[in-house]
Amino acid sequence: MDRIRIRGGNRLNGTIPISGAKNAALPLMIVSLLTPETLTLSNVPRLADVRLLQRILQNHGIDIMVAGKRPGQNGAAGDVMHLTAREIADTTAPYELVSKMRASFWVLGPLLARCGEARVSLPGGCAIGTRPVDMHLTAMEQLGAEIAIEGGYVIARARKGLKGAHIRFDKVSVGATHAALMAAVLADGDTVIENAAAEPEIGDVAECLVKMGARIEGIHSTELRIRGVTSLSGATHSVIPDRIETGTYAMCAGMAGGDVLLKDANAGHLGAVIDVMRQAGIDVDVVNEGVRIHRNGAALRPVTVDTAPFPGFPTDCQAQLMALMTMATGTSTIRETIFENRFMHVQELARLGADIHLHGDTAEVRGVRKLTGAQVMATDLRASVSLVIAGLAAAGETMINRVYHLDRGFETLEEKLSACGADVTRISG
Repeated sequence: MDRIRIRGGNRLNGTIPISGAKNAALPLMIVSLLTPETLTLSNVPRLADVRLLQRILQNHGIDIMVAGKRPGQNGAAGDVMHLTAREIADTTAPYELVSKMRASFWVLGPLLARCGEARVSLPGGCAIGTRPVDMHLTAMEQLGAEIAIEGGYVIARARKGLKGAHIRFDKVSVGATHAALMAAVLADGDTVIENAAAEPEIGDVAECLVKMGARIEGIHSTELRIRGVTSLSGATHSVIPDRIETGTYAMCAGMAGGDVLLKDANAGHLGAVIDVMRQAGIDVDVVNEGVRIHRNGAALRPVTVDTAPFPGFPTDCQAQLMALMTMATGTSTIRETIFENRFMHVQELARLGADIHLHGDTAEVRGVRKLTGAQVMATDLRASVSLVIAGLAAAGETMINRVYHLDRGFETLEEKLSACGADVTRISG
């Protein structure tokens, strides 16, 4: 397995281009199941999860062509991907593929909507919690599907097609909102989704669906209103910038100090993160080119944060913030309200000298004057990048093992940081 070595202490100065959002690119790729025409996506990030989803969709019969790089194209520009599902060759999503990436379970809604049937493996548990899919299944039943679970698979059928329905989620769920939205656009009649997740990535998917001929109102709100159509056409759509990558590199710059432009970042998707960073004493400026982060010698101040659905502070930035707060001048309190087991990075940060105490869903982070490099192990995607942030400020050498987690969600991380002066090197396994 590859490892990443960081020699801490260097300030960051320069420009980091922000890639397309993984959490938008994956459901946008799945949307291609809904039409026999070609869906063209640009700014698709080059990530392990994207490559895996390509395999999953090809298993359903989707032809996928990734356009080559063009002369003069910015090296950070994402791929252009053409997806064509003329016919669905297989309505089964097998365990060996779904078990590797939970987002692939979202094929259930589009397969039901277009084919009237689907057989999709249950995704099972995950490192950061159980993340059940019961809300997905309830939404499909409300849309008229018959659901059974046999041998670890969801067997779903809608013999007469899906019917519009009034769906109200008991709690906010990004995955269930994606599933219900993708299914409802081809359902017969009107659908209302109440207490829908309002994350920018869901809005991006909804806007792409509208380009394809879907009739959706309330985009970017917590109530989506969909009038079903009989078919969707192809479209061309650009993936939005990755707000989690933006927040991550903002905290890298805040931790190491210096002056970094996060090029193409969308500040409107990052309100809560920007607010917290300013509370911590980091200067954040919204400029035409993106977001500028600078900290020149000012001490980091402690913060109190609860994770929450958008527009609250994102759970996907919790581990990164915790790493940043390990060197604040005081005690920070970080409460994780979304996932029940998302503190596995705590013991690895402790190996670098962090002083963190857990009390149920809350972490008390007591700032220390110094972190020291050590051997650490990545446990999941966001936890792995929190170790990078800590390593940038740790004295000596930090070696991060199992960085395949990083490759699931961060494109050329070591190159982007090295270009700004960080001493970060990938060591091949």
